[in-house]
Amino acid sequence: MKKYSHLFLPFCLSILLLSPFKTHQYACDNSVIDTSNLAFCNTSLPYEDRAKDLVSRLSLQEKVQQLVNTATGVSRLGVPGYEWWSEALHGVSNTGPGVHFNATVPGATSFPAVILSAATFNSSLWYEMGRVVSTEARAMYNFGLAGLTYWSPNVNVFRDPRWGRGQETPGEDPLVVSKYAVNYVRGLQEIAEEGKVRSDGHKPLKVASCCKHYTAYDLDNWKGVDRFHFDAKVTKQDLEDTFQPPFKSCVVEGGVSSVMCSYNRVNGVPTCADPDLLKGIIRGQWDLDGYIVSDCDSIEVFYNSIHYTSTPEDAVALALKAGLDMNCGSYLGKYTENAVKLGKVEESVVDQALINDYIVLMRLGFFDGDQTQLPFGKLGLSDICTNDHQILALEAAKQGIVLLDNDGTLPLSPNKTNSLAVIGPNGNATKVMISNYAGIPCGYISPLQGLQKYVSNVTYEPGCANVKCSDGSQIDAAAKAAATADAVVVIVGLDQSIEAEGLDRVNLTLPGQQESLVMNVASAATGPVVLVIMSAGPIDVSFAKNESKIVGILWVGYPGQFGGEALAQVIFGDYNPGGRSPVTWYPQEYVDKVPMTDMNMRANNTVNFPGRTYRFYTGPSLYQFGHGLSYSMFSKFVKSAPSNIRLPLKPSHGLDPLPIISSKWALNLAQSERMVGLENITCEALQFDVEIGVKNEGDMDGSDVALLFWKPPSPVVVNGSPKVQLIGFERVEVKRGKIQAVKLRVDVCKDLSVVDVEGKRKLILGQHTLLVGSPSEHQVKHYLYLRLPEENKGAISYV
Repeated sequence: MKKYSHLFLPFCLSILLLSPFKTHQYACDNSVIDTSNLAFCNTSLPYEDRAKDLVSRLSLQEKVQQLVNTATGVSRLGVPGYEWWSEALHGVSNTGPGVHFNATVPGATSFPAVILSAATFNSSLWYEMGRVVSTEARAMYNFGLAGLTYWSPNVNVFRDPRWGRGQETPGEDPLVVSKYAVNYVRGLQEIAEEGKVRSDGHKPLKVASCCKHYTAYDLDNWKGVDRFHFDAKVTKQDLEDTFQPPFKSCVVEGGVSSVMCSYNRVNGVPTCADPDLLKGIIRGQWDLDGYIVSDCDSIEVFYNSIHYTSTPEDAVALALKAGLDMNCGSYLGKYTENAVKLGKVEESVVDQALINDYIVLMRLGFFDGDQTQLPFGKLGLSDICTNDHQILALEAAKQGIVLLDNDGTLPLSPNKTNSLAVIGPNGNATKVMISNYAGIPCGYISPLQGLQKYVSNVTYEPGCANVKCSDGSQIDAAAKAAATADAVVVIVGLDQSIEAEGLDRVNLTLPGQQESLVMNVASAATGPVVLVIMSAGPIDVSFAKNESKIVGILWVGYPGQFGGEALAQVIFGDYNPGGRSPVTWYPQEYVDKVPMTDMNMRANNTVNFPGRTYRFYTGPSLYQFGHGLSYSMFSKFVKSAPSNIRLPLKPSHGLDPLPIISSKWALNLAQSERMVGLENITCEALQFDVEIGVKNEGDMDGSDVALLFWKPPSPVVVNGSPKVQLIGFERVEVKRGKIQAVKLRVDVCKDLSVVDVEGKRKLILGQHTLLVGSPSEHQVKHYLYLRLPEENKGAISYV
């Protein structure tokens, strides 16, 4: 840990030793109000009883002022105002009004944009990032500089490569997005002892997390179509197997304490006004222990922008009755009281929304009196921007960097590189590296600064004034610098002026004259040229793949505060890259064919629609999902996995008669007999392990990602089945010449089921194929048969 201590900008040691001090009023503080007769302040009572007691003491006018993000509080009861809106997407962020930086706390650890952290395929890293962020958030809360409720992470699937907010997401695969969500949420929320459940059924919280934006939200502003007016036409099939799984995982596995509904409509209904999506699914089917909040201000949007209701009172009544508990914005505060008086919504509905909100604050200790006496009340400046936290941010960047191409020249040798030209509009990037929804980082190391640590003679030429690169007047100077250097690193790509919230791309090419910059530099260079792409969304760099002087191509996403250090360590071989692309890299022709407004995932040959993401896309790609090279060679093999699984049928399965099982039965059965609905299967404990051996056959120690894909039986039984689907992954460190075992758990009903056009999950009988390795690697196959039980015995067996 000490070897990187020189990287960081330490706070003054005298400040680090300070303890947090009381800077704001706490609810149920005996020094402010006598709490002896206030049941909501009695910490021995169940949270729900306390919340109900508090709500019962409020007038209707007081109640409605607590339903908005800037809650006024109730001074007569010693309840201070509270700002619900804080952000922590990849570090404590001052994007929301709940967080402030000042001279006391000038910054917080800034991790890479989520899209790059996702490329690590490292679940334990995601958990640890959440733990660090929540520690720093709690410390800032103790200084009155942050809240306790964080509207992060973004768990929308990166469906279309043009989406401006793709940088906030863990990529295009529902499993990766789900696992990222679960681990980051748990890291944010869990306290010691794995967040034990209390006797009243609730877990105390470190901070409260929120999974957003529910659901099928992945268009911001594309060719005049914006998120406020967009009606996402989504099939039941796509909703079930693409858009909903991350949110379900957030609630069911992650135990998230909040879900945010989105701006858009889904099949005609605003998500924040849809009782089926909110009350029916989030709270009913998934059993959310928390509150549902609107995006800011979704209620006003569906009244003012799309005129979904005739009055504001109708809008707030519709949202509350649908299951909304909290309004980011002002509408519930302005119009709920009148909506109740007009009989458009019952006051009991308002009460339940408040109870859901207050239970979360009680789980956070907000109503437990002076916070300095609570477990996290002692956190202070010495817990923010620590060396360990910043080393983790650097580690996340290094693990996420993807080596897309390498002709064998990389890594460069610092001993043989006497001069280096650093070129490109992102060559000295600082703020660009921290993406959006970022706070103020503890410090920066730009690519230029990182590379200067390895080569003393470095020339920097931006080549373009900015990433839009509309003026090519600086290209000649860049080419001249390349001509006299031993090696060249060209750092191009995008920034928030090209891809951002409220701004989608219209193409996949480098902006302006950046391509001309790259090719002119390559033409002039006398030494090797390394191309670095700093972006979230994929870019068509096919022009560079065919240029012999470009010896390697790296994608670094938006790598966070120390991205330059991470990049330099990879280029010069102090770190062996192991990141994998969390998205498919499409050619430009893809977006010329596919409207961003078309929500369909499946390919449709009749209308020349090629499908979306690696699961359904049928066209050519530059780099496939899961692609990533290393400076080592890794091979994989299946050490153990079952070959046959008999499905345990429920006694009331309704499948009559059952087919007789034989070794030649599968293709002779009618299609209806080859499928079994999950409602007929006893899915509990229907799981198995696949053990994979990963051997490092190269000369360098390194890390590799074991990817386990599943291919459904052929011929296709269910229309729109995925071509292939990721069902497991794990990152593993392997010393050169050594073998490491990886064990991946497969849930048959969850991982090996297909979704039919009605959104129902089914298991297909017959031969399934397990594939180890990404499509760009040598994949190892293992065959697995799903069978019905012989003699109708409902037991599972592995053969």
